[in-house]
Amino acid sequence: MKNFVNRYLFEIIGGIVGFIGGFLYWYYVGCASGTCVIKSNWYVMSPYGMILGILLGGIVKSIKRKK
Repeated sequence: MKNFVNRYLFEIIGGIVGFIGGFLYWYYVGCASGTCVIKSNWYVMSPYGMILGILLGGIVKSIKRKK
């Protein structure tokens, strides 16, 4: 388990930050009319933010690894 966490640390942190960011985006910006598919529900927007956070965490890890 410790090996897994060390290997995917940037993705895990990015996923957590992305999930929180997605929730905060829904809470403060969201979609007032309810017609927006992604932004209208927190349980859709939060995992969407988490996926983006995981992807960005992987990009940061690959950039850091090259240096």
